[in-house]
Amino acid sequence: MTATTAWWRGGVIYQVYPRSYQDSTGDGSGDLRGITRRLPHIASLGADAVWLSPFFKSPMADMGYDVSDYCAVDPMFGSMEDFDDLVAEAHRLGLKIIIDQVLSHTSDQHAWFSESRSSRANRKADWYVWADAKPDGTAPNNWLSIFGGPAWEWDTVRKQYYLHNFLASQPDLNFHSPAVQDALLETVRFWLDRGVDGFRLDTVNFYVHDARLRDNPPMPSGVASDIPDTNPYGYQDHIFDKTQPENITFLRRFRSLLDEYDDRASVGEVGDGNRSLKTVAAYTAGGDLLHMCYTFDLLSPDFSAAHVRKSIADFEAAVVDGWICWAFSNHDVMRHATRWTAPGNATDPVAHFAIGLLACLRGTICIYQGEELGLGEAELAFEDLRDPYGIRFWPGFKGRDGCRTPMPWEAEKPAAGFTTGRPWLPVPEDHGQRAVDRQIGVPSSVLEHYRQVLTFRAQQPPLLSGTIRLLETGINVLAFLREAGNETLICAFNFSDGEAADVDTAEIGLIEAIGFPGSDGLIAKGAISLPPLGCFVGRVG
Repeated sequence: MTATTAWWRGGVIYQVYPRSYQDSTGDGSGDLRGITRRLPHIASLGADAVWLSPFFKSPMADMGYDVSDYCAVDPMFGSMEDFDDLVAEAHRLGLKIIIDQVLSHTSDQHAWFSESRSSRANRKADWYVWADAKPDGTAPNNWLSIFGGPAWEWDTVRKQYYLHNFLASQPDLNFHSPAVQDALLETVRFWLDRGVDGFRLDTVNFYVHDARLRDNPPMPSGVASDIPDTNPYGYQDHIFDKTQPENITFLRRFRSLLDEYDDRASVGEVGDGNRSLKTVAAYTAGGDLLHMCYTFDLLSPDFSAAHVRKSIADFEAAVVDGWICWAFSNHDVMRHATRWTAPGNATDPVAHFAIGLLACLRGTICIYQGEELGLGEAELAFEDLRDPYGIRFWPGFKGRDGCRTPMPWEAEKPAAGFTTGRPWLPVPEDHGQRAVDRQIGVPSSVLEHYRQVLTFRAQQPPLLSGTIRLLETGINVLAFLREAGNETLICAFNFSDGEAADVDTAEIGLIEAIGFPGSDGLIAKGAISLPPLGCFVGRVG
């Protein structure tokens, strides 16, 4: 556990994708009992909290991110009793539980939507975003869905279009309605009363839309999008379909509810292109909004000292009193062991390097299941895909199933110990060879390296809550100081996989190595020498 007053500030969050973690019934899909069985593994890593991706009742058109009942466990994951047992066991092990709240939209199978679409005069008529067609019958504006095509779907009962930023079966809730906000906050209270410690807010900047439904302009020339270039969604500058100023009002109400309970926390997912860090600043400022947010800045293919340096600098410049959660992988992006390794090269050096870097960044850090094993992206055949995003944009974009394959636990068992049945996604053979039981107790393994790095981090106050100051370095090197109280650490990283590099420390003073796991840097007079993909953490003074 961290030594900071607020457990989430500088903490380690471990993300579990429930369908792929551990199956306890043999049906091929992971479940809550399976997660409970494996909680000791998470605790042994040194994590502070577990983030559970959705397990609510859902038709699973988008793997649970299409909720049909916010206050029920989907039977495929077990029962409410199973959830309560999971929370109790996590707390016994010293772990917090964060659940994934998908508030921007529901499933079209939700009872709210069934009532809303039934007429234009029912009591939930304005709970979703409805709009008349243009005179020629086309959609109300030019907004696009991230999952392809227009963000509007025609409904034959109301004879109107409804908004969906994702699948047509995921209609957007209308946050301009106070009744919608009230109802959603009551579902949040339901889980707070069951003992959850925090919430990850899916697509937190998508909640509120422009009430005038104005067209989005084209993306300015030369501005990068965080959406794959196979998707026309990235062609628009999304200034009207998300990140509206009224969102702040709801986030303040959300935080007020959390503050009625002790030691609760919130982390928002912000996907806002080149404005993401500005949005993080707005959503975490003042102490009465979100506790922290994460962006896609370090979930990108860009593995360079310059990119990480810019991300840190931009955050520090934009966010005065807020907090960020850094992650290199999650359930929506290619695993970083593959994303950041040159084709044909071994992935373990990048896996070792990445956790060293992540552990030294200023902020809370999030680890995605399987990255502690050095898992790479799975190559799947089209017929194995389950992700609607990948199916829609295949073959230019293969979707997200490659990072969602089951967790390998025991190398010699069928499906690597994930299930006794047929797994919902294939378990790659090379993943099985990286199973937990193959790496436990092996000093050079990725798993043991993760444990050592996270243990080291938890013992260093400057890494948990200290300030950060970037240093001038060569092109492939990132170096910074972390300071807390009277203690200063220097952290240095060589991003090159082929050339050594030096960090000039002549103006910094004496540096002492302090046993950072895997530290390859050599202290010379006035310099730290780093081998390819080398890391170093030392004490200054």
